[in-house]
Amino acid sequence: MIEIMEGNHALGWGALEAGCNAYCSYPVTPQNEIVEWFAREFPPRGKFFLQSTSEIESSFLCMGFVAGGARTMTSTASPGWGLYPEGMSHIVAAELPLVVALLMRGGPGQGTTRQSQMDYTSATSPGGQGGYKNIVIAPYSCQECYDFVQLAFYLAEKYRNPVILLTEPNVTRVLEQMERRPLKFDYPPEGKWALGGKARHSDGKARLITSGYGLTSTEEHPSYLSYLKHLHDKFERMREEVRYEQYEVEDADVVLVAYGYTARVSREVVKQARAEGIKAGLIRPVTLWPFPAEPISKKAEEGAKFLVVEDNLGEIGGLSDDVRLAVAGRAEISLVTALDRHDPGEGGSIYPGKVLEKLKKIKGIR
Repeated sequence: MIEIMEGNHALGWGALEAGCNAYCSYPVTPQNEIVEWFAREFPPRGKFFLQSTSEIESSFLCMGFVAGGARTMTSTASPGWGLYPEGMSHIVAAELPLVVALLMRGGPGQGTTRQSQMDYTSATSPGGQGGYKNIVIAPYSCQECYDFVQLAFYLAEKYRNPVILLTEPNVTRVLEQMERRPLKFDYPPEGKWALGGKARHSDGKARLITSGYGLTSTEEHPSYLSYLKHLHDKFERMREEVRYEQYEVEDADVVLVAYGYTARVSREVVKQARAEGIKAGLIRPVTLWPFPAEPISKKAEEGAKFLVVEDNLGEIGGLSDDVRLAVAGRAEISLVTALDRHDPGEGGSIYPGKVLEKLKKIKGIR
């Protein structure tokens, strides 16, 4: 059945479809509708809803839920995300499968309560202590919010590692048509690692979960180096989960690269450019980590130019950094950034007109 729904609520329904049975968060704009949805829908279903007193507390409460075997989700927005890294580092270290929805808003600092794409770097290059990685997925529609949260739970459990859904209000606060549909995944055996009590495990053995394997010798990780090697090998396997979409790329001599709402804007620009005889295309990363460098590298090798469209200050990090690494100096890269918004106020967004203008400038068209 087709419904009209906003993306924040679609994240909740998708989590329910995925079998999520615990949610913990601290309210912060613009993700309060997610908290509201779980507060309304989970308790009547016998599922856990807990509003924490801070984002730091949220991360560690989620760690406890997951360690006990609960399929768990949390959500936050940019100011709150700044308080998550300590807990996220411990969750990765303990190999716990948590799903995090991160809604980006303008910054730095308190910034605004409206949309941006300014947390790309902090999501894809985690800021907590030690070296670690999380899969980062970027939906660009209400339907994808619903579908990708199901994917996120599967990937989190497949690798026993957090997965981040990175999005923004221009995706999650928009009412769109969507269909609630279950996605089928081959989940690993459920919770054999969880702290359920040894009487509940078929082997009769107790379980140990710790974020201090360097201090604690275990049968699985007898030394700190063996633990680091295990994490390294897992992160390398996670790189195989790269996902992306291409639109009109095959003969394109200028390729737009964008994710989230700016990918929808860029897709419209490609249509307009093609109508004017300009051979433009779009590469849309679906996973921001692992990043789809290969199709970008291929087009650079073919001599294409690139236009990176991101609601961020592109010269100081973000999507453009990964595009530069993929291009490796072989092609010209231009940017459409937050400085190209249609309005100087906090409600400004990147619109197709400015992107098309930059595209024509690359092509030398007035």
